[in-house]
Amino acid sequence: MSDSQAPVFQIQRVYLKEASLEQPNSPAIFLEQQQPSVDVQLGVEAQALAEGVFEVAVSATVHTKIGERTVFLVECKQAGIFEIRNLPQEQLGPIMGIACPQIVYPYLRGNVADLINRAGFPPVHLAEINFQAMYEQQQAQQQGDGAGTATA
Repeated sequence: MSDSQAPVFQIQRVYLKEASLEQPNSPAIFLEQQQPSVDVQLGVEAQALAEGVFEVAVSATVHTKIGERTVFLVECKQAGIFEIRNLPQEQLGPIMGIACPQIVYPYLRGNVADLINRAGFPPVHLAEINFQAMYEQQQAQQQGDGAGTATA
């Protein structure tokens, strides 16, 4: 195999693509003594930017409430640009659905915790994620749907 055909997997850049924070009930919510409920939603998406260059983004939505009142809502998307070349087509999905999110996710976790802390709340530390299990579950759902629509 010549060098021009050698597999390539390189990180070009990791960046914060989007971040928003809402705390509509501040400052009154700071006086609440109740423990808030925390709902965390995660997503992974990938898109081709050019031949052999892809953007993979991991997003998190953290919605914290006391009763029906929002304490804070954080939406954050961390992305990376990856050069991926000379790999068999069947390996491309797992690389972009498992390996790339594993690289990007620690940056997302740090940015979410920092944003919440800067808003005056104790940081919420997102749990470690098994992206392989998440990817396999998505693949099973897509096969179960039969329609073959991709929702990464």
